[in-house]
Amino acid sequence: MRNVWVSYGEHIVLKDITLCVEENDFLGIIGPNGGGKTTLLKTITGEIAPLRGSVRIFGNHPRKEKKHIGYVPQHSHHIEGFPATVFEVARMGRYANKGLLRQFDKDDAEATMQALERVGMARYSDTQISKLSGGQRQRVFIARALVNEPSLLLLDEPNVGIDSTMQSEFYSLLHDLNDSLTILFVTHDLSVVSRHVKNIACVNKTLYYHGNKEIKREDLERVYNCPIELIAHGVPHRVLEEH
Repeated sequence: MRNVWVSYGEHIVLKDITLCVEENDFLGIIGPNGGGKTTLLKTITGEIAPLRGSVRIFGNHPRKEKKHIGYVPQHSHHIEGFPATVFEVARMGRYANKGLLRQFDKDDAEATMQALERVGMARYSDTQISKLSGGQRQRVFIARALVNEPSLLLLDEPNVGIDSTMQSEFYSLLHDLNDSLTILFVTHDLSVVSRHVKNIACVNKTLYYHGNKEIKREDLERVYNCPIELIAHGVPHRVLEEH
């Protein structure tokens, strides 16, 4: 994206953002609440049109590349009582190919099972989604984003609702997916930046930093407007301080 501005009415949400993401990057997007991180993802998908500037995915307008973009939105795991199986939820991602009024077919079923296999959830295909743990549900929603075999995967705070015992397995899955996918990952967990992603982008209405994860603590404090003390492996530690 180049010189992108986004507004809701007269309220500017993103200001003059220029961001280039390389193929097979694992980019962690961090910043304070209300800083525009979710809006940034929605602008990349084409769901939100910029006020000014341009967005290109693989050289094209995002809407032309919709089938090649997988998106796991924020709070997607909150589905208590939703009457659908794991298979049915994952298969919903095929609507991007077929449209809402077309019938599912054998190809859709095969693509759905392949996506569930990829995230380790195929054996739960007949299980009600509401019966799963938070970490298992999030894997299903990632499968839904993978059913069209995208090249770009966007995740908005996917680690929310996943208990600490499942966190390691969850990030291991993302690393496996990153072998064949470019991943953009919004998170509030700053320790994730030091352990898992390849590069980071610090966003608070504008882009304060984009580069490797060895960002200075002072730069983070400038983004968050407060002192930053990062936690790594349960111990307070300035993991991103300059070496």
